[in-house]
Order: sequence, then structure tokens, then C-alpha cells
Amino acid sequence: MSLLREAERCIANQKSHVALNAFITALQPSGPWREQVRDADLRTEQGTPRSKVDGRLIAIKDNICTRDLPTTCASGTLEEFVSPFNSTVVGQLEDAGAVVAGKTNLDEFGMGSHSVYSRFGPVRSFWQGRDAEPLSAGGSSGGSAVAVATGQCYAALGTDTGGSVRLPAAYTGTIGFKPSYGLISRWGVVAYANSLDTVGILGGSIASVRDVFNVVNQHDPRDPTNISPLSRSRIRSYLQSPSYASRLTSTPLRVGVPIEYNISELHPTIRCAWSRTLAYLQQQGHSIHAISLPTTKLALSAYYVLAPAEASSNLAKYDGVRYGTRRGGLDSDEQPQSSLYASTRGHGFGPEAKRRIVLGAFSLSAHAMDNYFIQAQRVRRLVQRDFDCVFQMKQPLAFSGTELERAPEHTGVDILICPTAPSPPPRISDLIDSDNGPSPLDAYMNDVFTVPASLAGLPAMSVPVTVSGEKQDSNNAGLAGIQIVGQYGDDQLVLKVGELLENQKYKSRCYA
Repeated sequence: MSLLREAERCIANQKSHVALNAFITALQPSGPWREQVRDADLRTEQGTPRSKVDGRLIAIKDNICTRDLPTTCASGTLEEFVSPFNSTVVGQLEDAGAVVAGKTNLDEFGMGSHSVYSRFGPVRSFWQGRDAEPLSAGGSSGGSAVAVATGQCYAALGTDTGGSVRLPAAYTGTIGFKPSYGLISRWGVVAYANSLDTVGILGGSIASVRDVFNVVNQHDPRDPTNISPLSRSRIRSYLQSPSYASRLTSTPLRVGVPIEYNISELHPTIRCAWSRTLAYLQQQGHSIHAISLPTTKLALSAYYVLAPAEASSNLAKYDGVRYGTRRGGLDSDEQPQSSLYASTRGHGFGPEAKRRIVLGAFSLSAHAMDNYFIQAQRVRRLVQRDFDCVFQMKQPLAFSGTELERAPEHTGVDILICPTAPSPPPRISDLIDSDNGPSPLDAYMNDVFTVPASLAGLPAMSVPVTVSGEKQDSNNAGLAGIQIVGQYGDDQLVLKVGELLENQKYKSRCYA
């Protein structure tokens, strides 16, 4: 199939799936994208494509700046904003010949687990429960996940702060990859929590994810959190040592299973998919080892102190003076000037953004900082230490003098395998029912398995495992996401294990 025909099929899918609300801004059937794809077709025929994504349609989450399309972050406070520049990742993709397929829907500023807190309405998964109710697409990158799952693009960019790429992937049956923190530039990405935000990739296959990752995995001097060329070289040389390079070819892997992830709330079908995946890896010659991450039980609490604190600071600039769509105040006679901030922020932000701003402001207040923010930072270091102690490979960027109570070399593991989410996707009607729907705390619990890797900055990927069973409840569409977590910088091994799981030929049969 030519690239143009593939692109036309994607645009047609965008029109036929408009009710899913995956896109905030989509491409028109006729537009400059046609010439771009035709040029890519010509380059491909001549054997000189710019990259493996040349001529491919890549959807962009709407908190990543694009020069030619609005960037709203699904928020009223940015409803009129058009960036004067492209983010680094968008520029890298366009230089590689990729075509922006549109801007995808999300939870406002990336704050949510189900993509229902959007100014433009909730994203709907194309999956349905047995009662034909639409299910959650996960969040906050739900629009990107649905766009990939329904063939509206070749791949999509999202952002992952505490699981916002991996959770939608688990809920929609797609691949969701969060690289090591700092590998991909965040310049031009609207910040939620700077020390956690990571640009992630969603695709229908590991190959499509790898194609995009190879393009955007570059140093960017404009992003101070981006890994320097020297550090990249250090990681590369470390991974090319004989003891680690062989893991990508023939050496059997030591697969770690965190015992703390086997929680009582784990849905039976998810538990079955997890055990079947481990059995499959064992059949391939890899060994399975129980490991302990004792601080995991504190990770979620620490995350929901740190992330809102950073969000409160980042969102403070949307005051209607320098940033944000102004409501009342200086240029309006409806309200006094003193109410400019309150009016702008009250109208511009949705309920979840307001909730996290207030929570973050409290955590950073003088009387609460020591008891909450500082303690959460200490927990974060303990979470990182736990991971470093169980992996066979040392953290390549750790200071040489750092001493850890590490597992002996022969007992450390290469990779961790665990569920992505503790339960199948819920119904959207249950999420938006203000009287009988789950509390915000219930939604926060969905991140319990994804947050630890985010706090430690580790590479992690969610791969789909199809689950079948005769006793599934109405919410269960047979979807289960299995998460692969690697040591910092070990992104290629995470992708390799993802390919192993992608090649599974069985379907897990479970009975809830």
C-alpha cells in the first residue's frame, strides 16, 4: 500500500470515528498533508526515505506545541492559544518526513486517569462492555491511544507523568512506551510536573513505537532536563559491555516479579494474564524470580504530593495577564479589576485541575512542606533505591561513590513484569455520574502500578494481552495490559521484551 493510500485511510477513519472524540483538531480531507505524503512516496520509490516514519501520520497529544495547529491542553484557559513554534519532538518528526495527523484529546493539562476531564468532552474507547456501554480509554493520553487503536494514525505521541501513556494503552489494547526520563526532549511540552513528565509513544506494534523512538531519541540543548551527549555515550558504552549486550541476543533473561504488586484488589482476569505471561516467558527459556520493592506501597501517596505541588507552581502563570484566556478584570466592566485572577482561573480551569492546584498549594505551604513535600521527596529516593537494589545492572548515571545494599550479581534481575492497571476499564457512564460515580481517590488508585517507575524515571512499556472468559462482568472487554519495567537507560531491552510478548500466540483464558 502506498503511503498516500495509507494516509487517506487514516483520515477516513478519523471521520468515521468522530464520535469517539479522540481528536480536538483533526486534518481535513484536502490539505497540505497530501503533498507532504506524495513527496514521501516519491522518496520511497527512489530508495531515499528520510526515515521509517517518512510519510506516516503521527497524532500529537494536545499539550505538545505545534505551530500550525492550536495547543489547548483540553483547557478553557488555553482555548485561544496557537504556539508560534513547534516543540522539539514535533520538529524532529517533521524533519524525518512524518506528517502531524492532528491534536488528540486528553485530561486537562494531563491531569486524570480516564480522559474525562476535558473541555471538549470525554474520550470514548471503541471497546464496549457486554451491556454495550462505552468504556474508558484511560488517561490522560486517551485520545492518542484511541487514535492508534482505531487506525486514525500510524502512531501517536503522548505524555506520561504517572502512567498517562501506559494506562490508556492497557485500556485500548495498544502499545504504550514511556522511555527513561530525559531521553526525549520536553522543550515545547506544556508542563504538568517537570520532574516526572516524559514524552511517550503509542503504537499498534512495537515496530511502529521503535520507529518513532529512534527519531525523537536525541539530545536537545534547549531542554535542561534532557540527557547530555556525554551521558548518552556513557550509557551506550555501559550497555555495550559483554555482560549486558548479550541480553539483546541469546542470553536468557532473569525476570523479576514484584511481590508487592500482587494486591488483593487485583482483578482475577488481570492476575490470570500476568501469570500466563510469566509462564510464556519461562517457556522461552527465561527464569522467573520473586523480588521485593518494599517502598512501593508508599509510592502512590508520594506521587500525589509531588505531582500536584509541581502542577500548582506550573499553572500559577495562567492568570489572564501574561498567559491564559482573560476573563473579566482589566478589559471588562463586568467585574472589578481585583477579581481578574479569580475570574480567569475560575472559568478557565476544570474541576480536576482546580483540585490538584489546591492540593499542591497546600503541600507547598510553610506549615505543611516538611510533613508532606519533603517527606514525599524522601520516599521518592527510597523508591529509586529499591529498584536499583533489585536490578542486575547498576544505574549507569549513578555517582561512582554511591553504595547500595545490592543483590548479589547472580541474583539481580534484568527486567520486571507486572500488571499495568489493577482492573479492566470502567464504563464512562460510571465515571461521569456525579452522584454514584467513583471518587477522585478511586481514580488515583488506577495509577498504583505505573507510578513507581515514573518516580524512579525508569523505562516502562504496557503491552496488551487478550483475555477471554465466560464469567467476565459487564465492564470487562477482555483487555489486560502487562507492564515491562527496566533499569534506567535500558530502553532497548524493554522494547525487546515487548517484542517477545507481542509474539504470544495464545489468548489467556480466565474466569472471573
